[in-house]
Amino acid sequence: MSLIKPSPAGERTEPAPPPAAEGPPTRTRTALRSAGLAGAVALLLVLLVLSLGFGARPLSAGEVWSGLFDSGSATWSVVHEMRLPRTLLGLLVGLALGLAGCVMQALTRNPLADPGLLGINAGASAAVVTAIAFLGVTGFTGYVWFALAGAAVVSVLVYAVGGGRGATPARLALAGAALNAALYSYVSAAMILDAASLERMRFWTVGSLASARMDAVEQVLPFIATGTLVALALARPLNALVLGDDQARALGARPEKVRAAGIVAVTLLCGAATAAAGPIVFVGLMVPHLVRAVTGPDLRWMLPYCAVLAPVLLLGSDVLGRLLGRPGELQVGVVTAVLGGPLFLYVLRRRKVAAA
Repeated sequence: MSLIKPSPAGERTEPAPPPAAEGPPTRTRTALRSAGLAGAVALLLVLLVLSLGFGARPLSAGEVWSGLFDSGSATWSVVHEMRLPRTLLGLLVGLALGLAGCVMQALTRNPLADPGLLGINAGASAAVVTAIAFLGVTGFTGYVWFALAGAAVVSVLVYAVGGGRGATPARLALAGAALNAALYSYVSAAMILDAASLERMRFWTVGSLASARMDAVEQVLPFIATGTLVALALARPLNALVLGDDQARALGARPEKVRAAGIVAVTLLCGAATAAAGPIVFVGLMVPHLVRAVTGPDLRWMLPYCAVLAPVLLLGSDVLGRLLGRPGELQVGVVTAVLGGPLFLYVLRRRKVAAA
Protein backbone atom coordinates (compact mmCIF):
# COMPACT_ATOMS: atom_id res chain seq x y z
CA MET A 1 0.00 0.00 0.00
CA SER A 2 1.34 3.41 -0.88
CA LEU A 3 2.37 5.64 2.00
CA ILE A 4 1.88 8.81 -0.05
CA LYS A 5 -1.60 10.25 0.26
CA PRO A 6 -3.22 11.73 -2.83
CA SER A 7 -3.95 15.44 -2.88
CA PRO A 8 -7.54 16.68 -2.93
CA ALA A 9 -7.26 17.16 -6.70
CA GLY A 10 -6.28 13.52 -7.07
CA GLU A 11 -2.62 14.23 -7.81
CA ARG A 12 0.16 12.50 -5.93
CA THR A 13 2.34 14.78 -3.79
CA GLU A 14 6.06 14.31 -3.36
CA PRO A 15 7.41 13.79 0.16
CA ALA A 16 9.20 16.80 1.65
CA PRO A 17 12.98 16.66 1.20
CA PRO A 18 15.06 16.17 4.36
CA PRO A 19 16.35 19.37 6.00
CA ALA A 20 19.72 20.48 4.72
CA ALA A 21 22.70 19.91 7.00
CA GLU A 22 23.79 23.00 8.86
CA GLY A 23 27.24 23.04 7.32
CA PRO A 24 27.94 26.76 7.02
CA PRO A 25 26.92 27.65 10.62
CA THR A 26 29.07 24.82 11.97
CA ARG A 27 32.01 25.97 9.86
CA THR A 28 31.40 29.52 11.01
CA ARG A 29 31.47 28.49 14.67
CA THR A 30 34.68 26.55 14.10
CA ALA A 31 36.26 29.52 12.34
CA LEU A 32 35.23 31.86 15.16
CA ARG A 33 36.61 29.50 17.80
CA SER A 34 39.86 29.13 15.89
CA ALA A 35 40.15 32.91 15.55
CA GLY A 36 39.45 33.32 19.25
CA LEU A 37 42.12 30.78 20.14
CA ALA A 38 44.62 32.59 17.89
CA GLY A 39 43.73 35.85 19.62
CA ALA A 40 44.25 34.23 23.01
CA VAL A 41 47.70 33.03 21.92
CA ALA A 42 48.56 36.57 20.78
CA LEU A 43 47.42 37.93 24.15
CA LEU A 44 49.59 35.36 25.92
CA LEU A 45 52.62 36.49 23.90
CA VAL A 46 51.96 40.08 24.98
CA LEU A 47 51.76 39.00 28.63
CA LEU A 48 55.03 37.09 28.29
CA VAL A 49 56.76 40.26 27.10
CA LEU A 50 55.17 42.34 29.87
CA SER A 51 56.24 39.81 32.48
CA LEU A 52 59.82 40.03 31.22
CA GLY A 53 59.69 43.83 31.17
CA PHE A 54 58.03 44.78 34.46
CA GLY A 55 59.75 44.57 37.82
CA ALA A 56 61.76 46.63 40.26
CA ARG A 57 63.52 48.03 37.17
CA PRO A 58 61.23 48.29 34.13
CA LEU A 59 62.78 47.21 30.83
CA SER A 60 61.82 48.40 27.37
CA ALA A 61 60.99 45.93 24.61
CA GLY A 62 64.45 46.53 23.12
CA GLU A 63 66.14 45.83 26.44
CA VAL A 64 64.11 42.65 26.86
CA TRP A 65 65.15 41.51 23.36
CA SER A 66 68.83 42.21 23.94
CA GLY A 67 68.65 40.63 27.39
CA LEU A 68 67.25 37.46 25.85
CA PHE A 69 69.65 37.06 22.93
CA ASP A 70 72.77 39.17 23.59
CA SER A 71 75.00 37.70 26.29
CA GLY A 72 76.97 40.92 26.43
CA SER A 73 73.92 43.04 27.19
CA ALA A 74 73.61 44.86 30.50
CA THR A 75 70.18 43.29 30.99
CA TRP A 76 71.28 39.69 30.28
CA SER A 77 71.58 38.69 33.94
CA VAL A 78 68.33 40.41 34.94
CA VAL A 79 66.36 38.69 32.20
CA HIS A 80 67.94 35.23 32.41
CA GLU A 81 68.39 34.92 36.17
CA MET A 82 65.20 36.60 37.40
CA ARG A 83 62.56 37.48 34.82
CA LEU A 84 62.73 34.51 32.43
CA PRO A 85 62.45 31.73 35.08
CA ARG A 86 59.57 33.61 36.72
CA THR A 87 57.75 34.04 33.41
CA LEU A 88 58.22 30.44 32.30
CA LEU A 89 57.11 29.13 35.70
CA GLY A 90 54.02 31.35 35.56
CA LEU A 91 53.26 29.98 32.10
CA LEU A 92 53.53 26.36 33.26
CA VAL A 93 51.67 26.84 36.55
CA GLY A 94 48.85 28.75 34.86
CA LEU A 95 48.50 26.07 32.19
CA ALA A 96 48.42 23.33 34.84
CA LEU A 97 45.80 25.02 37.01
CA GLY A 98 43.56 25.93 34.07
CA LEU A 99 43.55 22.40 32.66
CA ALA A 100 43.10 20.85 36.12
CA GLY A 101 40.08 23.05 36.84
CA CYS A 102 38.49 22.24 33.47
CA VAL A 103 38.99 18.48 33.91
CA MET A 104 37.66 18.58 37.48
CA GLN A 105 34.51 20.44 36.45
CA ALA A 106 33.86 17.84 33.76
CA LEU A 107 34.59 14.87 36.03
CA THR A 108 32.33 16.09 38.84
CA ARG A 109 29.75 17.76 36.57
CA ASN A 110 30.10 20.68 38.92
CA PRO A 111 30.91 24.17 37.55
CA LEU A 112 32.15 25.16 41.03
CA ALA A 113 34.87 22.49 41.09
CA ASP A 114 38.37 23.83 41.46
CA PRO A 115 41.64 22.29 42.72
CA GLY A 116 41.65 24.80 45.56
CA LEU A 117 37.99 24.51 46.50
CA LEU A 118 38.03 20.69 46.53
CA GLY A 119 41.08 20.55 48.79
CA ILE A 120 43.62 19.15 46.31
CA ASN A 121 45.89 22.18 46.59
CA ALA A 122 45.54 21.98 50.37
CA GLY A 123 46.62 18.34 50.31
CA ALA A 124 49.71 19.18 48.28
CA SER A 125 50.43 22.13 50.59
CA ALA A 126 50.09 20.03 53.75
CA ALA A 127 52.47 17.42 52.38
CA VAL A 128 55.08 20.02 51.39
CA VAL A 129 54.82 21.85 54.73
CA THR A 130 55.29 18.51 56.51
CA ALA A 131 58.40 17.88 54.42
CA ILE A 132 59.80 21.34 55.23
CA ALA A 133 58.93 21.51 58.93
CA PHE A 134 59.55 17.95 60.10
CA LEU A 135 61.73 16.21 57.51
CA GLY A 136 64.14 19.00 56.62
CA VAL A 137 63.39 18.93 52.89
CA THR A 138 64.57 22.15 51.23
CA GLY A 139 64.81 21.60 47.46
CA PHE A 140 62.14 21.57 44.81
CA THR A 141 63.03 17.98 43.88
CA GLY A 142 61.82 16.91 47.31
CA TYR A 143 58.82 19.24 47.30
CA VAL A 144 57.34 17.91 44.09
CA TRP A 145 57.13 14.27 45.22
CA PHE A 146 55.49 15.23 48.51
CA ALA A 147 53.10 17.55 46.69
CA LEU A 148 52.09 14.83 44.23
CA ALA A 149 51.51 12.37 47.06
CA GLY A 150 49.44 14.88 49.04
CA ALA A 151 47.34 15.80 46.01
CA ALA A 152 46.70 12.13 45.19
CA VAL A 153 45.68 11.23 48.76
CA VAL A 154 43.23 14.14 49.01
CA SER A 155 41.79 13.39 45.55
CA VAL A 156 40.94 9.86 46.70
CA LEU A 157 39.63 11.08 50.07
CA VAL A 158 37.33 13.68 48.53
CA TYR A 159 35.95 11.09 46.12
CA ALA A 160 35.46 8.53 48.92
CA VAL A 161 33.97 10.94 51.48
CA GLY A 162 31.78 12.46 48.78
CA GLY A 163 30.11 9.10 48.19
CA GLY A 164 32.35 7.19 45.77
CA ARG A 165 30.41 6.13 42.70
CA GLY A 166 27.30 7.73 44.12
CA ALA A 167 29.02 11.08 44.64
CA THR A 168 27.06 14.17 43.69
CA PRO A 169 28.49 17.62 42.93
CA ALA A 170 27.14 18.98 46.23
CA ARG A 171 28.64 16.14 48.30
CA LEU A 172 32.00 16.48 46.57
CA ALA A 173 32.02 20.22 47.24
CA LEU A 174 31.16 19.69 50.92
CA ALA A 175 33.80 16.97 51.32
CA GLY A 176 36.40 19.16 49.64
CA ALA A 177 35.52 22.17 51.78
CA ALA A 178 35.81 20.14 55.00
CA LEU A 179 39.17 18.63 54.04
CA ASN A 180 40.38 22.01 52.79
CA ALA A 181 39.65 23.66 56.14
CA ALA A 182 41.23 20.85 58.16
CA LEU A 183 44.40 20.74 56.06
CA TYR A 184 44.96 24.49 56.07
CA SER A 185 44.51 24.50 59.85
CA TYR A 186 47.26 21.88 59.99
CA VAL A 187 49.47 24.01 57.70
CA SER A 188 49.00 27.05 59.95
CA ALA A 189 49.79 25.02 63.08
CA ALA A 190 52.94 23.57 61.52
CA MET A 191 54.15 27.04 60.57
CA ILE A 192 53.56 28.39 64.08
CA LEU A 193 55.31 25.48 65.79
CA ASP A 194 58.40 25.55 63.56
CA ALA A 195 59.73 29.11 63.56
CA ALA A 196 62.90 28.09 61.72
CA SER A 197 60.88 26.96 58.71
CA LEU A 198 58.43 29.86 58.84
CA GLU A 199 60.49 32.12 56.57
CA ARG A 200 60.82 29.44 53.88
CA MET A 201 57.09 28.71 53.98
CA ARG A 202 55.83 32.29 54.34
CA PHE A 203 55.75 33.28 50.68
CA TRP A 204 55.21 29.78 49.38
CA THR A 205 51.94 29.26 51.29
CA VAL A 206 50.28 32.35 49.76
CA GLY A 207 51.30 31.42 46.21
CA SER A 208 54.29 33.16 44.70
CA LEU A 209 56.47 33.20 41.60
CA ALA A 210 59.04 35.55 43.13
CA SER A 211 61.65 32.90 43.97
CA ALA A 212 61.40 31.03 40.65
CA ARG A 213 64.62 29.50 39.31
CA MET A 214 65.36 27.81 36.03
CA ASP A 215 66.11 24.46 37.67
CA ALA A 216 62.60 24.46 39.17
CA VAL A 217 61.17 25.12 35.72
CA GLU A 218 63.14 22.20 34.27
CA GLN A 219 62.08 19.86 37.07
CA VAL A 220 58.38 20.72 36.97
CA LEU A 221 58.14 20.55 33.17
CA PRO A 222 57.91 16.72 32.80
CA PHE A 223 55.07 16.43 35.32
CA ILE A 224 53.04 19.25 33.80
CA ALA A 225 53.73 18.05 30.25
CA THR A 226 52.52 14.54 31.12
CA GLY A 227 49.41 15.84 32.88
CA THR A 228 48.68 18.12 29.92
CA LEU A 229 48.88 15.27 27.40
CA VAL A 230 46.58 13.09 29.53
CA ALA A 231 44.07 15.92 29.97
CA LEU A 232 43.96 16.76 26.26
CA ALA A 233 43.56 13.07 25.37
CA LEU A 234 40.48 12.94 27.62
CA ALA A 235 38.55 15.62 25.73
CA ARG A 236 36.25 13.24 23.81
CA PRO A 237 35.72 10.72 26.66
CA LEU A 238 34.91 13.56 29.06
CA ASN A 239 32.39 14.97 26.58
CA ALA A 240 30.66 11.58 26.71
CA LEU A 241 30.97 11.31 30.50
CA VAL A 242 29.17 14.62 31.01
CA LEU A 243 26.04 12.99 29.54
CA GLY A 244 26.01 10.35 32.28
CA ASP A 245 27.60 6.95 32.72
CA ASP A 246 25.01 5.03 30.69
CA GLN A 247 25.21 7.41 27.76
CA ALA A 248 29.02 7.40 27.98
CA ARG A 249 29.09 3.59 27.74
CA ALA A 250 26.71 3.70 24.79
CA LEU A 251 29.15 6.07 23.07
CA GLY A 252 32.07 3.72 23.69
CA ALA A 253 33.65 5.43 26.72
CA ARG A 254 34.55 3.60 29.91
CA PRO A 255 33.57 5.86 32.82
CA GLU A 256 35.77 4.17 35.45
CA LYS A 257 38.89 4.42 33.29
CA VAL A 258 38.08 7.99 32.28
CA ARG A 259 37.71 9.04 35.93
CA ALA A 260 40.94 7.28 36.89
CA ALA A 261 42.83 8.98 34.06
CA GLY A 262 41.26 12.31 34.98
CA ILE A 263 42.38 11.96 38.60
CA VAL A 264 45.92 11.12 37.39
CA ALA A 265 45.96 14.24 35.20
CA VAL A 266 44.65 16.50 37.98
CA THR A 267 47.11 15.05 40.50
CA LEU A 268 50.10 15.60 38.20
CA LEU A 269 49.02 19.10 37.25
CA CYS A 270 48.03 20.31 40.73
CA GLY A 271 50.86 18.59 42.55
CA ALA A 272 53.57 20.00 40.29
CA ALA A 273 52.04 23.49 40.19
CA THR A 274 51.63 23.63 43.97
CA ALA A 275 55.16 22.37 44.60
CA ALA A 276 56.56 25.04 42.29
CA ALA A 277 54.53 28.10 43.26
CA GLY A 278 52.43 27.27 46.32
CA PRO A 279 48.64 27.00 46.55
CA ILE A 280 47.22 29.49 44.04
CA VAL A 281 43.43 29.51 44.13
CA PHE A 282 40.58 30.45 41.79
CA VAL A 283 42.53 30.16 38.50
CA GLY A 284 40.99 26.74 37.87
CA LEU A 285 37.54 28.15 38.68
CA MET A 286 37.61 31.46 36.80
CA VAL A 287 39.14 30.42 33.50
CA PRO A 288 36.79 27.49 32.61
CA HIS A 289 33.79 29.72 33.35
CA LEU A 290 35.06 32.44 31.04
CA VAL A 291 35.99 29.92 28.36
CA ARG A 292 32.63 28.11 28.51
CA ALA A 293 30.88 31.37 27.66
CA VAL A 294 32.95 31.56 24.45
CA THR A 295 33.27 27.95 23.29
CA GLY A 296 30.27 26.24 24.86
CA PRO A 297 30.65 22.99 26.81
CA ASP A 298 32.70 21.12 24.17
CA LEU A 299 35.91 20.06 25.94
CA ARG A 300 37.74 19.66 22.62
CA TRP A 301 37.74 23.47 22.54
CA MET A 302 37.57 24.26 26.25
CA LEU A 303 40.82 22.47 27.14
CA PRO A 304 43.00 24.29 24.56
CA TYR A 305 41.42 27.62 25.49
CA CYS A 306 42.04 26.99 29.19
CA ALA A 307 45.65 25.99 28.45
CA VAL A 308 46.20 29.43 26.90
CA LEU A 309 43.99 31.76 28.94
CA ALA A 310 44.92 30.44 32.40
CA PRO A 311 48.59 31.51 31.92
CA VAL A 312 47.25 34.86 30.68
CA LEU A 313 45.34 35.28 33.95
CA LEU A 314 48.24 34.14 36.13
CA LEU A 315 50.92 36.21 34.39
CA GLY A 316 48.58 39.21 34.26
CA SER A 317 47.95 38.87 38.01
CA ASP A 318 51.70 38.59 38.63
CA VAL A 319 52.43 41.74 36.60
CA LEU A 320 49.57 43.56 38.36
CA GLY A 321 50.97 42.55 41.76
CA ARG A 322 54.37 43.95 40.83
CA LEU A 323 52.81 47.26 39.74
CA LEU A 324 50.46 47.69 42.71
CA GLY A 325 53.01 46.67 45.35
CA ARG A 326 55.91 48.92 44.35
CA PRO A 327 58.60 49.20 45.61
CA GLY A 328 57.80 45.65 46.80
CA GLU A 329 55.15 43.41 45.24
CA LEU A 330 51.91 41.62 45.97
CA GLN A 331 52.18 37.85 45.67
CA VAL A 332 50.29 36.39 42.72
CA GLY A 333 48.21 34.16 45.02
CA VAL A 334 46.87 37.25 46.77
CA VAL A 335 45.91 38.92 43.49
CA THR A 336 44.12 35.84 42.11
CA ALA A 337 42.23 35.46 45.40
CA VAL A 338 41.09 39.10 45.26
CA LEU A 339 39.96 38.67 41.65
CA GLY A 340 38.43 35.24 42.12
CA GLY A 341 36.47 35.80 45.34
CA PRO A 342 33.84 38.13 43.83
CA LEU A 343 33.49 35.89 40.77
CA PHE A 344 32.90 32.85 42.99
CA LEU A 345 30.15 34.70 44.88
CA TYR A 346 28.62 35.80 41.58
CA VAL A 347 28.57 32.23 40.25
CA LEU A 348 27.02 30.96 43.50
CA ARG A 349 24.37 33.68 43.28
CA ARG A 350 23.51 32.76 39.69
CA ARG A 351 23.19 29.08 40.59
CA LYS A 352 20.85 29.90 43.49
CA VAL A 353 18.71 32.08 41.24
CA ALA A 354 18.59 29.37 38.58
CA ALA A 355 17.60 26.76 41.17
CA ALA A 356 14.87 28.98 42.66
